Amino acid sequence: MKAIWNDKVLAESNDTKVIEGNHYFPADSIKNNSFNPSETRTVCHWKGNASYYNIDVDGKVNEDAAWYYPEPSSLAAGIKDHVAFWKGVEITK
Repeated sequence: MKAIWNDKVLAESNDTKVIEGNHYFPADSIKNNSFNPSETRTVCHWKGNASYYNIDVDGKVNEDAAWYYPEPSSLAAGIKDHVAFWKGVEITK
């Protein structure tokens, strides 16, 4: 699977985990030079507290377009050290 935004591959892995229709990419598959930490935080009632990244590609910023669970609940332990995408990031094979 690939995560693509603004014609740039942000992540690529054959080992994503799919939860609620979202592909969670392993942290080591992420191209870190495009990711900047965001101040945004949300809470999922069963996965825990989510943190976000802004994605910067060629000077264009997609705010809060990636998220992860630094300390997921025991129910979501399988997505620890994984990142998911939205806000126009295309997920393809």
